[in-house]
Amino acid sequence: MASPFPIPSRRAHLLVYASLWLALSAIAQPAQQPPTPSPRQPVLVELFTSEGCSDCPPADALLARLDSTQFVASAQAIVLSEHVTYWNHLGWRDPFSFDAMSERQNRYSTHFSLDSVYTPQMVVDGAQQFVGSDAAALSRAVASAASKPKLQIAIQNARLADGTIHFSVKGIANAKTELVVALAEDATHSEVARGENAGRTLHHVSVVRTLKQLDSNAADGRALQLSIPALSDNNKASGPLRLVAFLADRQSGRVLGVAEQTISR
Repeated sequence: MASPFPIPSRRAHLLVYASLWLALSAIAQPAQQPPTPSPRQPVLVELFTSEGCSDCPPADALLARLDSTQFVASAQAIVLSEHVTYWNHLGWRDPFSFDAMSERQNRYSTHFSLDSVYTPQMVVDGAQQFVGSDAAALSRAVASAASKPKLQIAIQNARLADGTIHFSVKGIANAKTELVVALAEDATHSEVARGENAGRTLHHVSVVRTLKQLDSNAADGRALQLSIPALSDNNKASGPLRLVAFLADRQSGRVLGVAEQTISR
């Protein structure tokens, strides 16, 4: 008497066994992990700017966008807004400007063999300079800087006490390098009453308030400190402080390694 159920063929048996083996193999093997992304290379981006300069607000905004979005994928952009003093006699004294910023820009002018200083000016890793509102030039310069090897440098034991930041820096330095440390306000704004930007509210990020150049041996972990000047009632700062430390070549000004740490008030 014929069976009421069809008898599977040998080929059908083999197909079933193969399917079971593939299913069990998939369960037994761990799922493949996505590749670990490469770490971002720290890159220093300095903007020389002034509240007395009508061409500067677009550059201030570009620096803020780089800071907040980090739009160059290979880089960790560490930004500094450095307010110069030579616009102060043209109707508006920039409350965040001080002579050390103008002096620093003059040094770069010599390094880059420029005829004169100007604002807004971006300098990336002390190696490339361009008009500070040029987003395409900024992207290219940051990507190029991120592709180059850097010296390791770290900020350690940073703390705020009695209006002073106490910290140490550990890095690989030599007699051809210098250590530069800067303390910056996370964000500031001003109501500009006179000059080219009269009537505007200007916003800035990572505004340098104190900057010191030290010998390279200061990167040996010794105790260091920076104090931040007080602001007038007409100028506002918000958020934490940013402490930035970098090693630079004494002759060329090129940044060889940079680190940043945020410090709560």
